[in-house]
Amino acid sequence: MELRFLYLGSSDTERDLAAWTALPGARLRWRFPAFAADVAAVDLGQPPLLLIADHRPPGSVLPIYAVTDLEETTDALVSAGWTHHLGSLSTPEGPATVLVDASGTALALLRVDRPGAMDAAYADSANVDARRAP
Repeated sequence: MELRFLYLGSSDTERDLAAWTALPGARLRWRFPAFAADVAAVDLGQPPLLLIADHRPPGSVLPIYAVTDLEETTDALVSAGWTHHLGSLSTPEGPATVLVDASGTALALLRVDRPGAMDAAYADSANVDARRAP
């Protein structure tokens, strides 16, 4: 398992994006205000990417782990006491599921079928959904 993203809930993506990109070495990787959500990726120079999202509860943090075999890893965690919370979900990079432990702490598992899908979409100058840095 590789920690790929930290999905951060935001009540104001613009404000929170400015705060996170003020960190030394941080930069906007991509941003898409589309599909009734505003999601921005902040690159801190090493994994994981931070995903700032206004459709997640403000102040929440959901770790997203990349796994090779989504079903096998999900089954193993469920056997160990984790519970399905959401899934199967479709993401730009591949299918995902969200699990919670007995205390209610959530994590997501992602099978990366399309690595770099968001970077490629952001780099496409014809993509009208991308919000580029000024």
